[in-house]
Amino acid sequence: MEAIARLRNYPTSPRKMRLLADLIRGMEVEKALSVLKYSTKHPSVALEKLVLSAIDNWKQKNEGQDVAEANLAVKTIMVDGGRMVKRMLPAPQGRAYRVRKRSNHVTVIVDSKN
Repeated sequence: MEAIARLRNYPTSPRKMRLLADLIRGMEVEKALSVLKYSTKHPSVALEKLVLSAIDNWKQKNEGQDVAEANLAVKTIMVDGGRMVKRMLPAPQGRAYRVRKRSNHVTVIVDSKN
């Protein structure tokens, strides 16, 4: 039985988050958590919390089963672009540069490997 956890409008670019998502896709949950814990990239903290949330959601769905026995793995992880906040930055000669502050949505699905 799979469990889903979602993170919406996290203020980092989708490209940076996809680098981490590609690292943990298909991994066992314990290994994925250790990879995220020791990663130097700043979105790894939020992604670690999201995987923990997905594990807790799985525990609530499957009462009485142990996570170690179930052999949980990250079945699917998707990173989509979220809303974009547009700002202006002053430029020479009365002009302005547009700055797009990106955000993303992350969906994690965990399931037993059996």
